[in-house]
Amino acid sequence: MKEEELWKCQIQDWYPKFKAVSIKTLFHKLPEPFVEYLMDDSGPFVLPKTISNQDALPHRLKPTCPELQGEDYHPWEEEKEENEDEEDTPSFPELELTVNQSIEILGRSVFPKLNWSAPKDTAWISPNGTLRCTCFSEIALLLRSSDSLVHDLCHAFDSCEDKSCSRPPQFYLALRKWYGGLRPEMEFRCFVRGGLLVGISQREITGFYPSVFEEQPNLESLVFEFFEEHVVEKFELENYTFDVYVTKDRRAKLIDFNPWGAFTLPLLFSWEELEKNFDELVKTNDALDADEEGTSETFERVSIEGCSKNVRISAGSKMLRLRERGYHVDFRVVVSEGAVQPGLRAMSGVPYDYIDAAPGSAWDQFLKNADEELQRQGLELD
Repeated sequence: MKEEELWKCQIQDWYPKFKAVSIKTLFHKLPEPFVEYLMDDSGPFVLPKTISNQDALPHRLKPTCPELQGEDYHPWEEEKEENEDEEDTPSFPELELTVNQSIEILGRSVFPKLNWSAPKDTAWISPNGTLRCTCFSEIALLLRSSDSLVHDLCHAFDSCEDKSCSRPPQFYLALRKWYGGLRPEMEFRCFVRGGLLVGISQREITGFYPSVFEEQPNLESLVFEFFEEHVVEKFELENYTFDVYVTKDRRAKLIDFNPWGAFTLPLLFSWEELEKNFDELVKTNDALDADEEGTSETFERVSIEGCSKNVRISAGSKMLRLRERGYHVDFRVVVSEGAVQPGLRAMSGVPYDYIDAAPGSAWDQFLKNADEELQRQGLELD
C-alpha cells in the first residue's frame, strides 16, 4: 500500500465529493491537546470536564450518615480532594461547544469517527450499547476508551511501503447523522482492483439473514449500478474498497472508503481470492478485445501508483461491456447459520482485526512489522 492510498481514504478527503450519495456528516479539526488526551494512557481514566453539564457517566453519590459524624466533623478533606481532581481534569470548552452545536444540527444523535476509523470496539461501554452519542462527553468516552482508534493515532502508516510519516498532521472528528432503524445486514463491502469491481461481501458476517440470501441477485445489480454511476469515475484510486448501505426503498448510500489490503478486512473473501477474480477479469477483457474487430486496445493491469481519469473511465466502460456479456460480480453473503464468523465484540470486545491472526490479516501484518522493527534496532545496536 502507498501513502497516497491512505490519504485518499480519509473521510474528510473523500466526503466533499460524495456527500450527495452519503450520509450527512459534519467535521471538526481536533486541537492537538485533545489528540494528546486521547493518546495518553499514563494516568487514570478521566473524561473531560464539561461546560454543558452533560456527562456520559453518572456522578458518584456520597451519602452521609449524621449519626456517625461528631460535632467536630468537617468535610474539608473531601472537598480538597475534589478540588484537586478538578484541577487535573482536562477541559476543551471550545471543541465541546462546536461539537454540541453540530449534534443539534444533525438531529441530536450522531456517531463519531476519526480520519479513518470509528470506535466500534467501545460500543459496549455506551449507555445504549451503540455508537449513538448525544453530547460531547459521550463522544469523548467512546474515543478515549477505544483501542482500535490507536491505529489512526499511532499506526495508520505502518503498512505503507513508502512510509514517510507516522501520523497525519491534522486529525478530524467526523460526526455522522445517526439513523436508529438501520439494518446491519444491508451493509456491503465492495472490492475494486484496477478500477474493476471484483467482489462484494456482506459486511455483517456474525448472523444469517435469509432475506439477504434470497435478494442476492437484486442487491448485486443495485450495488453494481451504484458503482458505475457514482464511484468508478469519481474516486481517484484504482485499488480500494468502499462500503455501501442499501435502504428500504432500495437506494445505495456510500458509507466509507478503505485501502486495498493492509488493515482492511476482506470479510467473506481472502485477498488471494480477490486477486484471482481480478486476473480472470483481465483475461476475459483481453479475449473480448481480441474478438472485437477494429480495436487495438488491450487492458493492462493498473498500477496502484496512480492513473489518469481516462484510464478510470476505460475501466468503467470495460465493466459495462462485461455486464453486457452476462458478467456478475462475485457477491458473497452468509448462506447458513453455520457459516457465521466472530463479531467485533468477540473476546471481551476486541475488534476482529486483532482476533484474526491468519496469514495476510491485519494482526499478522502488524506482528511482521514489529518483528522487522526489532531486527532493525538490533542491527543498529550491533
